[in-house]
Amino acid sequence: MEAGASSIPPEVAAEAAPGVAPAGRGAGRNTLFSFLTQMSTAAFTAVLTLYLVRALGPREFGVFSLAVSIGGLIYLPSDFGISGSTARFIAERRGEQSVVAGLLSDAVRLKLAISGALSALMIALAEPVASAYGVPSLAWPLRWMAIAVLGQSLVAFYRYAFLAVQEGSVGFRIVFGEAAAETAASIALVVLIGGAAAAGAGRAVGYAAGTVIAVALTLRRFGPPAFLRRHRLREARRALARYASALFVIDATFTASVAITPMLIGAFLGPRAVGLFQAPSRLIVLLQYPGLAVGNGIGPSMARSEHHEPDVRTFTTALRYMIVFQGVLVAPVLVWGGPIVDLLLGHKYGRSATLLKELTPYIYLSGLNALAVGAVNFMGMARKRLPISVADLVVNAALTAALLPLIGLNGAAWAADFVPLFYVPAHLWITRSVIHFPLRPLILAVIRGLTAAGAMALVLLAFGTSHLTAFAWIAGSVLGLSAFLLTLIATREVTVSDLRRLPGTLASVRRNR
Repeated sequence: MEAGASSIPPEVAAEAAPGVAPAGRGAGRNTLFSFLTQMSTAAFTAVLTLYLVRALGPREFGVFSLAVSIGGLIYLPSDFGISGSTARFIAERRGEQSVVAGLLSDAVRLKLAISGALSALMIALAEPVASAYGVPSLAWPLRWMAIAVLGQSLVAFYRYAFLAVQEGSVGFRIVFGEAAAETAASIALVVLIGGAAAAGAGRAVGYAAGTVIAVALTLRRFGPPAFLRRHRLREARRALARYASALFVIDATFTASVAITPMLIGAFLGPRAVGLFQAPSRLIVLLQYPGLAVGNGIGPSMARSEHHEPDVRTFTTALRYMIVFQGVLVAPVLVWGGPIVDLLLGHKYGRSATLLKELTPYIYLSGLNALAVGAVNFMGMARKRLPISVADLVVNAALTAALLPLIGLNGAAWAADFVPLFYVPAHLWITRSVIHFPLRPLILAVIRGLTAAGAMALVLLAFGTSHLTAFAWIAGSVLGLSAFLLTLIATREVTVSDLRRLPGTLASVRRNR
């Protein structure tokens, strides 16, 4: 349903009143715990990625990356848009516990049927897919990835449900437990057995543990009704399914767009090239976590119903500060890309340093994706995203396929840089068609943020661009960040009073925990 009105029948909502849950504690607290979730995931992902890159080597890591990419091709379509659709309708009725429990129960049954079937299909097709790539050792990583995809889908479903009721702390516990289990299991299995299959098995173990944690916390929060069969929510189920169908198409095209690059690289250039491209790409994912945290935290506040309107002020403020924050990532990638790759990935990935630098435009814009997309989804405007998502897939696939034979891995990087140039602005245009917000502050934030990034780059250049000493790393980082902040103050993008209010704002969020 595209309209903002709620789809929950009035008689069911009235019946739910006695079971009203505590009021949401606000987008700020949700964002805080979403950020903590992303940072904890980042820490575990960093440890695991750096270990696997070095322990497996470029070829085995390339096989593992291929399996992850193919699993990603299954992951979001297997969700069928159910997680996003359920979160949207839960956000509209987050104060009514029995309604939320009913939505969870109905949605998870549909999710299990679809996700389970696709994971089983992935297991069945593991051998043919491995043969098609000419990499027999890919079969077992694919089988383990199929199991991981099912668990990953359930972990995401419950995490987003708790974000929708503005209880991000529960989502934090779910994801933290999963990440810790995956990291420990993956390292242990690679040490004991070795190879890409062991890494895939560790991923499956982690998501199985995360699923158990999610079910236990959901049972404690919502009780048995969150898992019972019978709920008088027929109209809500139909609305959820309709909205999920739109999100399914969007998720499928987006997942295909993300997965198509390593798959094309594997087809044109082989597994080693996939490893060289995916290694810096995994590092870029870590840089996207702050944007994901803000998008996940702010998104539910944009839900529309008869009870509330989108929180425009919070959205625009968050967008402006995210634009500025993304600027601080530009200088280190451009100037210190070589030393960063050498330090984190090792000398075997020297080619990846050039790719990381070439992906700077993608890094800058992709951090805004979650906030722009989340606003559209929670406002009930997902169908307007369909043309954008299809264009994203077609353009990315066409450019990558055309450029790889001509200029190799550089072509994949250039294609990745081009797509966000229209993807992010198009989603902001959809949001602005529903709620008005001024563009001038956002344009100024881009100009001032990039100016500050330029000042930071000059400082980093003074310390060199290769083989940095410990002193150069520390001093360059401190002075570079200082130059960035001083430039923001000089251009009045950030004021001294803003900085003085920051501790009080954070303290207020902590008091509301």
